[in-house]
Amino acid sequence: MIKPSFKLERKLIKSGYQNIIALDEVGRGALAGPLVAVAVQATYVKKLPIRDSKLLSAKQRESIFNELSQVVVWSAGLVSHQEIDRYGITKANLMVIDRALKKLKVKPDYLLLDKIHSFNHQLPFQTIVKGDQKVFSIALASILAKVVRDRLMRDFDQRYPAYGFASHKGYGTKDHLEAIKKHGLSEIHRWSYRLNLV
Repeated sequence: MIKPSFKLERKLIKSGYQNIIALDEVGRGALAGPLVAVAVQATYVKKLPIRDSKLLSAKQRESIFNELSQVVVWSAGLVSHQEIDRYGITKANLMVIDRALKKLKVKPDYLLLDKIHSFNHQLPFQTIVKGDQKVFSIALASILAKVVRDRLMRDFDQRYPAYGFASHKGYGTKDHLEAIKKHGLSEIHRWSYRLNLV
C-alpha cells in the first residue's frame, strides 16, 4: 500500500511558501448527488495514518475527520446535481474547486491538487497524477471531502429510501442500477447521465 508522503510540502515550505493548500474532489463518477471538493491547509499535520480516502474504511475516515476537522484550516465546496446536468462534469469539477477555495479563511500562496483536466489558476500550483495516494495534504483533502459527501448522501437516503444512497453513495452499483430500473430516476439523479443507465 502506498503511503502518502510529506516530501512535496516540505520542499515547498523550504522554498518559502507558507499557505500551501491541497484540494481534492469526490463524486465525479457518481450517478446521483453533488460533487464535493475540500481545500485544506495541512502543513503541520503529519502523524495520523492518512491514506487515499478510497483505501480507508468509512469508520477510519470518520475518525480522521473528527480528529482533524476542528484543528486544520479547511473549507468545502459543493456543485449540485442540477449544475452538473447544466454545465457538464468537466466544468462542474472546476467550479467545485473554485468554490472550496473561495470559502477558505486563509489566503493560499500555493495549490496542490489531484490531476484535474483543464485546471488553471493565477496562483502557482501542481497537479499530481494519483495525488491522493502520493501527497499527504491531498490525501487529507480527499478524506475530508469523502466524509462531507457521504454524510450528504446519508441525508438523501432518508428522503429517497428506495435507492439505497446510504450504502452506495450514488455510485453505479448493481443494487443502485436495479433500483433505478424499478423506480426511475429520483430528483437528485444526474439526468444528463441517463443514457448510461440502460
